[in-house]
Amino acid sequence: MKLVRDRIPQIIESEGRTCEYRKVHDHDEHMRQLRAKMSEETNEFFENPCVEEAADMLEVLYAFIFLHNINFDDVMNTAYAKEDARGGFMGGIILKRADPPPKKTKDLQPGMEWDNRHPVNDPADW
Repeated sequence: MKLVRDRIPQIIESEGRTCEYRKVHDHDEHMRQLRAKMSEETNEFFENPCVEEAADMLEVLYAFIFLHNINFDDVMNTAYAKEDARGGFMGGIILKRADPPPKKTKDLQPGMEWDNRHPVNDPADW
Protein backbone atom coordinates (compact mmCIF):
# COMPACT_ATOMS: atom_id res chain seq x y z
CA MET A 1 0.00 0.00 0.00
CA LYS A 2 1.44 3.37 -1.00
CA LEU A 3 0.39 6.88 -1.91
CA VAL A 4 -0.16 7.31 -5.64
CA ARG A 5 -1.13 10.19 -7.89
CA ASP A 6 -4.82 11.09 -7.68
CA ARG A 7 -5.87 9.64 -11.05
CA ILE A 8 -3.98 6.33 -10.88
CA PRO A 9 -7.03 4.23 -9.82
CA GLN A 10 -9.05 5.57 -12.77
CA ILE A 11 -6.17 4.93 -15.16
CA ILE A 12 -5.89 1.32 -13.93
CA GLU A 13 -9.65 0.79 -14.29
CA SER A 14 -9.68 2.38 -17.77
CA GLU A 15 -7.23 -0.34 -18.79
CA GLY A 16 -9.78 -3.02 -17.77
CA ARG A 17 -7.93 -3.89 -14.58
CA THR A 18 -9.23 -3.71 -11.03
CA CYS A 19 -7.66 -2.15 -7.98
CA GLU A 20 -8.51 -1.37 -4.40
CA TYR A 21 -7.79 2.04 -2.96
CA ARG A 22 -8.85 4.41 -0.23
CA LYS A 23 -8.26 8.01 0.75
CA VAL A 24 -6.01 8.97 3.64
CA HIS A 25 -7.85 9.05 6.95
CA ASP A 26 -6.60 12.42 8.13
CA HIS A 27 -3.99 15.14 7.78
CA ASP A 28 -1.42 13.24 9.86
CA GLU A 29 -1.68 10.13 7.70
CA HIS A 30 -1.45 12.26 4.58
CA MET A 31 1.77 13.84 5.87
CA ARG A 32 3.26 10.43 6.76
CA GLN A 33 2.38 9.07 3.33
CA LEU A 34 3.89 12.12 1.64
CA ARG A 35 7.11 11.74 3.63
CA ALA A 36 7.37 8.13 2.47
CA LYS A 37 6.55 9.16 -1.11
CA MET A 38 9.20 11.89 -1.08
CA SER A 39 11.78 9.36 0.09
CA GLU A 40 10.71 6.97 -2.69
CA GLU A 41 10.79 9.67 -5.37
CA THR A 42 14.14 11.03 -4.19
CA ASN A 43 15.68 7.56 -4.32
CA GLU A 44 14.26 7.04 -7.82
CA PHE A 45 15.76 10.36 -8.90
CA PHE A 46 19.17 9.39 -7.52
CA GLU A 47 18.99 6.10 -9.43
CA ASN A 48 17.76 7.74 -12.64
CA PRO A 49 18.19 11.53 -12.72
CA CYS A 50 15.67 12.69 -15.31
CA VAL A 51 12.88 15.21 -15.84
CA GLU A 52 10.14 12.70 -14.95
CA GLU A 53 11.65 11.84 -11.57
CA ALA A 54 12.34 15.50 -10.82
CA ALA A 55 8.69 16.26 -11.65
CA ASP A 56 7.56 13.55 -9.22
CA MET A 57 9.63 15.09 -6.41
CA LEU A 58 8.23 18.52 -7.24
CA GLU A 59 4.65 17.20 -7.17
CA VAL A 60 5.19 15.74 -3.69
CA LEU A 61 6.74 19.02 -2.51
CA TYR A 62 3.77 20.89 -3.98
CA ALA A 63 1.39 18.66 -1.97
CA PHE A 64 3.34 19.35 1.24
CA ILE A 65 3.16 23.08 0.58
CA PHE A 66 -0.57 22.95 -0.21
CA LEU A 67 -1.40 20.92 2.91
CA HIS A 68 0.38 23.50 5.06
CA ASN A 69 -1.63 26.32 3.45
CA ILE A 70 1.48 27.92 2.00
CA ASN A 71 1.31 29.71 -1.33
CA PHE A 72 3.60 28.09 -3.92
CA ASP A 73 4.37 31.45 -5.56
CA ASP A 74 5.48 32.76 -2.15
CA VAL A 75 7.78 29.75 -1.81
CA MET A 76 9.30 30.37 -5.24
CA ASN A 77 9.73 34.11 -4.60
CA THR A 78 11.40 33.36 -1.27
CA ALA A 79 13.65 30.78 -2.93
CA TYR A 80 14.70 33.31 -5.57
CA ALA A 81 15.35 35.97 -2.92
CA LYS A 82 17.41 33.57 -0.80
CA GLU A 83 19.39 32.46 -3.83
CA ASP A 84 20.02 36.09 -4.77
CA ALA A 85 21.11 37.03 -1.23
CA ARG A 86 22.97 33.89 -0.14
CA GLY A 87 23.51 31.90 -3.30
CA GLY A 88 22.24 28.45 -4.16
CA PHE A 89 23.73 25.00 -3.79
CA MET A 90 25.17 24.64 -7.30
CA GLY A 91 28.72 25.57 -6.28
CA GLY A 92 29.15 22.63 -3.91
CA ILE A 93 30.47 24.73 -1.02
CA ILE A 94 31.21 22.72 2.15
CA LEU A 95 31.55 24.85 5.28
CA LYS A 96 34.32 23.41 7.42
CA ARG A 97 34.19 25.90 10.27
CA ALA A 98 32.89 29.34 11.18
CA ASP A 99 33.40 31.67 14.09
CA PRO A 100 30.23 32.20 16.11
CA PRO A 101 28.30 35.32 15.13
CA PRO A 102 28.87 38.35 17.32
CA LYS A 103 26.36 38.86 20.09
CA LYS A 104 23.73 41.34 19.06
CA THR A 105 23.19 44.19 21.44
CA LYS A 106 20.70 46.96 21.22
CA ASP A 107 21.95 50.52 21.18
CA LEU A 108 21.41 51.69 24.73
CA GLN A 109 20.12 55.16 25.39
CA PRO A 110 21.09 57.04 28.57
CA GLY A 111 19.31 55.45 31.51
CA MET A 112 18.95 52.10 29.76
CA GLU A 113 22.22 50.59 31.00
CA TRP A 114 22.17 46.90 31.69
CA ASP A 115 21.96 45.92 35.34
CA ASN A 116 22.21 42.14 35.73
CA ARG A 117 21.12 42.34 39.39
CA HIS A 118 17.60 43.13 38.21
CA PRO A 119 16.31 40.56 35.69
CA VAL A 120 13.36 42.80 34.84
CA ASN A 121 15.86 45.24 33.36
CA ASP A 122 16.30 43.03 30.29
CA PRO A 123 16.93 45.08 27.12
CA ALA A 124 15.06 42.43 25.16
CA ASP A 125 11.88 43.58 26.92
CA TRP A 126 12.27 47.22 25.77
